[in-house]
Amino acid sequence: MILRHFNLREQPFGVTPDPRYLYGTSTHKEALAAILYALDSGLGFVALTAKPGMGKTTLLFEVLRRIGGSAKTVFLFQTISTPGDLVRALLIDLGVKEVSGNLVEMQSQLNELLVELSTNGKRLVVAIDEAQNLSEPVLEAVRMLSNFETSRKKLIQIILSGQPQLEKKLALPQMLQLRQRVSIFAHLQPLSEEETSAYIQHRLRFSGDNSTEPIFTNSAVALIARNSEGVPRNINNICFNALSLGCALRRRTVGSDIIEEVLTDLRFKDLDSRPAAPSINFTAIKPAEMANPSSQDFRPRIRIRSVALALCTILLVLAFSNFHGDRVASANDSVLANSRATLSPTVARAPISLPSEIRMLSHVSNSLPLLKIRDSAELPKTVAPPDFPDVLPLPQTKLIQVHEGQCLSELCTANLGKFRPEDLREIVKMNPEIHDPNIIKPGQWISLPVHPTDSTDKQ
Repeated sequence: MILRHFNLREQPFGVTPDPRYLYGTSTHKEALAAILYALDSGLGFVALTAKPGMGKTTLLFEVLRRIGGSAKTVFLFQTISTPGDLVRALLIDLGVKEVSGNLVEMQSQLNELLVELSTNGKRLVVAIDEAQNLSEPVLEAVRMLSNFETSRKKLIQIILSGQPQLEKKLALPQMLQLRQRVSIFAHLQPLSEEETSAYIQHRLRFSGDNSTEPIFTNSAVALIARNSEGVPRNINNICFNALSLGCALRRRTVGSDIIEEVLTDLRFKDLDSRPAAPSINFTAIKPAEMANPSSQDFRPRIRIRSVALALCTILLVLAFSNFHGDRVASANDSVLANSRATLSPTVARAPISLPSEIRMLSHVSNSLPLLKIRDSAELPKTVAPPDFPDVLPLPQTKLIQVHEGQCLSELCTANLGKFRPEDLREIVKMNPEIHDPNIIKPGQWISLPVHPTDSTDKQ
């Protein structure tokens, strides 16, 4: 639906590291050229570092694609805990079906494969992603792989890719031998505002956008650049959600207002300045806020207040149970004493009739105001709950069946009289089966929120 709305051939802001969408910023071009040069020169080790989301994996895929004809490539991304796991993973990726034996035997098997590749005029290039997570013994095993060589060339070349922690780990004194073997250190820098704009346009054009007017306005791009911090993954997330919201609103152009809404939903905007999540505080909800349910701070506290009410109800029931048991025991003692005083030993005792003030649990609501604890030492002092306002009634809902060609905005307009952007998030919360608000199926039943203003507008 989104692609059809914006006349696109495919999703331009996907989450997979597709090298077709690699945009060559200055630092990406420099890193790509440096890695390819190191591999062509027969150097043993290359290191690539960047913050999360900068496109390291996409760049690695592009490197492996370009050298695929002249080398056997292996991409390791899984968790490697021991040197044996490292050699075993290499053998499996090289096509060995049954890997067994100790580390020395697996290394001997790897050496035979490397010699065979070299005889056929190929070399082995291994890319290890998220290398900052490798332990020191595994990094030492990686260094030992460089010993697979002939008198003229290396049989195996390794690219270590990771976050900035990889640089710190290689700078440790015990990693000196490995660091000396790293010939090139490449690093990716965040995108500038101009590069962010070019990055967005590049991905849109590659996805089939040929419109004369840009989908994202200049003000929208400026907001994206400022809040994404120039990280491609953040840019993709913001743009993907902006296109989704723009489609729901039937807007052909994504403006700054849509970006503002998306930034709020993704918690990009003013994240550091937001107050901490409220704790369970019975006095946190003020009467003034009750009168204004649309208050920004009121809605997050409804769940807190509901939890507080549930806890207090449990405490009240426990207190009543203790009180009820004490009253019953006291009443039984009183009746037995009266029976002993008035009946002779030879007369059969009549069934005990409890006093009329002992009521069933169905009368709890009438008895609660009269509850008193006889001995304060028997129960904690915190049994009595503090005062707090009543819980607001749950919002009304309307169950609607989806027909062919309908979307959420049309459903809201047809059944509620209008569509508001904030309704989209509420509908997704009310319908957990909706994973993408732009994808609903004919025949599917959907709950729509019915606000008091909606019913008033229809009347």
